Amino acid sequence: MRKTAITLIISFFCIYLPAQIKKAPEVKEGQGPWPQLIIRGVTLINGTGAPPSGPIDVVIENNRIVQIVNVGSPGAAINNDKRPKLKEGGKEMNCEGMYMMPGLIDMHGHIGGTEQGTPAEYVFKLWMAHGITTIRDPSCGNGLEWVLDEKKLSAENKITAPRIFAYTAFGQGAKQTITTAEQAIEWVRDNAKKGADGIKFFGAPPAVMDAAIRENKKLGLRSTCHHAQMSVAQWNVLNSARAGMTSMEHWYGLPEALFEKQTIQNYPLNYNYSNEQNRFEEAGKLWQQAAAPYSDKWNAVMNELLSLDFTLDPTFNIYEASRDLHRARRLEWHEDYTLPSLWKFYEPSRQSHGSYWFNWGTEQEVEWKNNYKIWMTFINEYKNRGGRVTTGSDNGYIYQTYGFGLIRELELLREAGFHPLEVIRSATLYGAQALGADKDLGSVEVGKLADMIIIDANPLENLSVLYGTGAIKVNEQNKVVRVGGVKYTIKDGIVYDAKKLLADVKKMVDVEKTKTGWKLKQPGTEQPF
Repeated sequence: MRKTAITLIISFFCIYLPAQIKKAPEVKEGQGPWPQLIIRGVTLINGTGAPPSGPIDVVIENNRIVQIVNVGSPGAAINNDKRPKLKEGGKEMNCEGMYMMPGLIDMHGHIGGTEQGTPAEYVFKLWMAHGITTIRDPSCGNGLEWVLDEKKLSAENKITAPRIFAYTAFGQGAKQTITTAEQAIEWVRDNAKKGADGIKFFGAPPAVMDAAIRENKKLGLRSTCHHAQMSVAQWNVLNSARAGMTSMEHWYGLPEALFEKQTIQNYPLNYNYSNEQNRFEEAGKLWQQAAAPYSDKWNAVMNELLSLDFTLDPTFNIYEASRDLHRARRLEWHEDYTLPSLWKFYEPSRQSHGSYWFNWGTEQEVEWKNNYKIWMTFINEYKNRGGRVTTGSDNGYIYQTYGFGLIRELELLREAGFHPLEVIRSATLYGAQALGADKDLGSVEVGKLADMIIIDANPLENLSVLYGTGAIKVNEQNKVVRVGGVKYTIKDGIVYDAKKLLADVKKMVDVEKTKTGWKLKQPGTEQPF
């Protein structure tokens, strides 16, 4: 969704020199790693789809899970004879009554942006505060070299940040516009040599797309695509999957592959792609132009994508303001955790990408509500037939603030029909599989890296307890309290106080408020909250 990415779409990947945001400071904020860490007494949701089990002790040595031991039964005293022994120099954490699950994977995580004024530390801490231990940066909007440097520092745990998979925007840094298959192949090879983990496409002439995707696959790298309207009439999701692409983002290109009575989206004759009210208003009508759910055409497209082991990363959350703008604008975390510059970016604007609220109201929202129903039907059935669906946020746009948006994505998968255990699996193991990293990541299993979340509430009963702000509950004393919010985020065996990370973000926001005299106001009014 980056504004810079839109420039790429329009120019078909001309020379691209991205602006860079402020890098994360090198500072050690977590505790550990220890030669041995034992997390005692948790209820484990391991990410594979297995139901919760506990109490369990999880033993980590340096950065690997070496033991997972059931130490009793719910409601009964823990059997100390079964408990793993603490070694000299080891550390133990009493987490009885708490829940553990794998660290979340955000498959669409932009590391801030100059237009939004969001430095890397702000973004990274919001992600880590929400238990996001791995992200895929699609398009490397701060430049591949910049992202690879942050990736290295994160891997060395010199900065507080998730692990990073860098997918360069196709054509980024090219010396000339890529117009031939030969140029595409040369760029793909050079991209691999530079150390990118994959490629993010937006669309290009078919011969260029085909050559680039096939060469990238030959080199063993993965790929994804936002099938933008400027190219999708020539090349849709099926074309990408057949050429060897491994995943898609959003949903553009999928309805087009499902057309039966047309070959092009039914654009109004006064449509202008550069007018984002046009673009997003008409996008909300696109699924209704596709083949009906469970029809022969619908089934054929789905089954072919399944046969190609193609991954869908829907990013439901980033378009939700289109179906309920008031809700998105009034989300409770904006005042404390949305930077003033980011709030300004969200407001109606003809320049800021995703700020298309020129004349948005009931009619547009009803179309988008209907759009979601059809879209969610496809995604849920894809999952039911064995397809891989992952979770991505694309935050920093359209009133979705980093970290919070990925938790909303989990809720929206639940709305689509996923069981909460299926939601967690999509956000963990399936993300790792899509990245080709499931040998090390994505589930709490012996032999895997120590990336996990600990929370003092059951996320299966209420996914909203994963929000940094937690969930509202009336306790036994009839008092309204907040429950949940990730308590600990563990990455590489290092334990981070998630609530402290969130407090750090609030301090950043408070400093900017004081500096600028800013008060959060709704667009079109001078009255602050």
